[in-house]
Amino acid sequence: QVQLVESGGGLVQAGGSLRLSCAASGRTFSSYSMAWFRQAPGKEREFVAGVSWTGGSTYYVDSVKGRFTISRDNVKDTMFLQMNSLKPDDTAVYYCATPENRRTAWGPSVKYEYWGQGTQVTVSS
Repeated sequence: QVQLVESGGGLVQAGGSLRLSCAASGRTFSSYSMAWFRQAPGKEREFVAGVSWTGGSTYYVDSVKGRFTISRDNVKDTMFLQMNSLKPDDTAVYYCATPENRRTAWGPSVKYEYWGQGTQVTVSS
């Protein structure tokens, strides 16, 4: 059974940084693309960033380009999201997700079947 567990969220001032982690288990981590999503209060869940199964290719939503970096460690079965220059608009619950099938794409149009429980990120102004 695939399990995803996020950590690293918290309260930070605008301009600060946080690093989120997503620990995966239950299957061969290195064969599957991964992604981060977020959901702010009263808003729909949105795609933030995705990474290929090798870690060699990434995709970002425009609002985080240049500020966020997605990466993965296929030895430790963990994905990361380094978030710099945080803004109050980045406040949301952040979720990691992965698709059912091996070696799929890693963008917002992919169907992601497995999700973590989420970690809260709050950016104060």
